[in-house]
Amino acid sequence: MAKEVWRFIDSGNHSAAFNMALDEALLDWNSEGKIPPVIRFYGWEPATLSIGYFQKVEKEINMDMVKQHGLGFVRRPTGGRGVLHEHELTYSVIVSEEHPDMPKTVTEAYRVISEGILKGFHNLGMDAYFAVPKTEADRESLKNPRSAVCFDAPSWYELVVEGRKVAGSAQTRQKGVILQHGSILLDLDEDKLFSLFKYPNERVKERMQKAFKSKAVAINEIAKENVTIEMAKKAFKAGFEEGLDIELEPYELTEEELAYVHKIAKERYESDEWNFKR
Repeated sequence: MAKEVWRFIDSGNHSAAFNMALDEALLDWNSEGKIPPVIRFYGWEPATLSIGYFQKVEKEINMDMVKQHGLGFVRRPTGGRGVLHEHELTYSVIVSEEHPDMPKTVTEAYRVISEGILKGFHNLGMDAYFAVPKTEADRESLKNPRSAVCFDAPSWYELVVEGRKVAGSAQTRQKGVILQHGSILLDLDEDKLFSLFKYPNERVKERMQKAFKSKAVAINEIAKENVTIEMAKKAFKAGFEEGLDIELEPYELTEEELAYVHKIAKERYESDEWNFKR
């Protein structure tokens, strides 16, 4: 039987506002029936701190350090915590909630979509697997994470290698469409990451950074050979095809579609009202 064909967009490196606007535009077009499901790969220029939809900038983020490092800054339409997008492959998946292969619950849909990422890690020769919180205490901690740093917090069906988190994802559902996007870390500057958040004092910061090392890891810290962005794209594209049992067909946006994306970027993701609103 022929496999279902999804679109594949490798949009390259763009600004934070453009990246979030393109994810939103793809969600809109899918909800209107204009496009089939999509898998998109992208990067960030400049490197960017993105925060979750519900985070409070004033309370959690050190904007002086964001500026000092010359980083972009954007609020995502998805939940979750702060992510430094620098040495990584970012992906997004846009698919209808009514898709026959998509479970109704967020957690189970997350597992199905993440199957593609799991297979991508296997393609890189890494022994990745899903870790599920086993105890009641672990499950409770998911509801109330103490950290503003994404990779510091556990979640359902966490993708781990050697017991440490290797990919962070977030999901939203709007207009009958699932948007899941996430980071696959190739390398990570921990000092830079931890400089971007506010802490009660220096001791707490040091303790959290130390704990972070035991919970999260970048691919090139544990890979047998150095993984480049091109290697990662190849591995994860094949991973999504295998994990979701689909065929990916490359697609380039039209001028008209790009104009729509730039409009959303300008009106929403470049605006202080959106980025600093909470």
